[in-house]
Amino acid sequence: MSEVAIASRIPLDDYAALLGAGEIDELRVLAKPLKGRSMQMINSTAVGGGVAEILIRLLPLAEELGLNMRWDVMTGGDDFYGVTKSFHNALHGAPYHADPKDFEIFLACNQQNLARLPLDAEFMIIHDPQPAALIEGRKKNGNHWAWRCHIDLSHPNRQVWDFLEKYVARYDASMFSSPEFARELPIPQYLFYPAIDPLSEKNRDLEPELVTQTLARYQIDPLRPILTQISRFDRLKDPVGVIRAYRIVKRYFDCQLVLAGGSASDDPEGAEVLKEVQQEANGEADIHILELPAWAPLEVNALQRASTIVIQKSLREGFGLTVSEALWKKKPVVASAVGGIPVQIIHKHTGLLAHSVEGTAYQIRFLLSHPEIATKLGENGHEHVKENFLITQKLKRYLTLYLAMAHTK
Repeated sequence: MSEVAIASRIPLDDYAALLGAGEIDELRVLAKPLKGRSMQMINSTAVGGGVAEILIRLLPLAEELGLNMRWDVMTGGDDFYGVTKSFHNALHGAPYHADPKDFEIFLACNQQNLARLPLDAEFMIIHDPQPAALIEGRKKNGNHWAWRCHIDLSHPNRQVWDFLEKYVARYDASMFSSPEFARELPIPQYLFYPAIDPLSEKNRDLEPELVTQTLARYQIDPLRPILTQISRFDRLKDPVGVIRAYRIVKRYFDCQLVLAGGSASDDPEGAEVLKEVQQEANGEADIHILELPAWAPLEVNALQRASTIVIQKSLREGFGLTVSEALWKKKPVVASAVGGIPVQIIHKHTGLLAHSVEGTAYQIRFLLSHPEIATKLGENGHEHVKENFLITQKLKRYLTLYLAMAHTK
């Protein structure tokens, strides 16, 4: 796939109205010395997942600042994405027995993309493990390369990480979503939070009628509490565990559960996990399992805004942008204390953390019993996201990184 189509542009002045003119002025100052200099982002999927979602929103802002930034997506077959999904799970700490053939498949696909992709921008940002070996194509004139890791590397499978580290160590810099994910590397490491776009269709304010229509379309009762988890159908998001927690809560409160999400083109397990979730739900009328396409941001927005409580019961998590999305909408969130989630959920201040099915159910019951506390958590969460996890701050970090890299050689 060549350069990816990006989202329609939202004027920077619209963000100034929301965040203050100073924030936008700072972006313009940082961008000025970078005008006319080329930048390239490469990842493994154009739709589905947080990385694609961030890049779709980031590029129009960069373009408005006069920056020459492009986004390319690597291509690969089912065998490659099967291997990289296994690598993904293994890097999150799941059991994995490496086969030498897996590494051969990984390198062969990267080699094919080396021949296909232009790797000549002054600033190269390579996202996640799938394209990590593209560093082999670095030009001799020494353009600047950084590896952006969006996943939790705090307890990686040693064999997989040892393999990838040989490539990562050749970059000029690495970026992680949490200090806990950092590894011992011979290159500088930077803290880069993922971010949401407050003015995108998924996060902008909605007319109440649209929220009501969405609930009616999916036969969700607006008069009873709605518990919602928005995420891909992925075992690491533990949707089956969410159903089990919901069933505990259901003994005490007449509530409903919404599990809504889709899949990413680089995740071959999605359909299988969706089947497991449907089997666990067993046709229960108050469990709504919604398979939404990646182009359904308004539906996700409406479902989050309609929710009484938003859940993110991940077993492992790089960051979990759905948490920031819910907090931005002032929703109380109960989430697992894993990965980058505790950066967003400060326990008892911006939300509640849990460590098990039973703990998740307990925290949900507590919030349903104390709506005034739920409201306060949502308000605090909104301010926390506004200060730390918006797309303008993400762009500012990239501009600062580019300027720093430009002065290292």
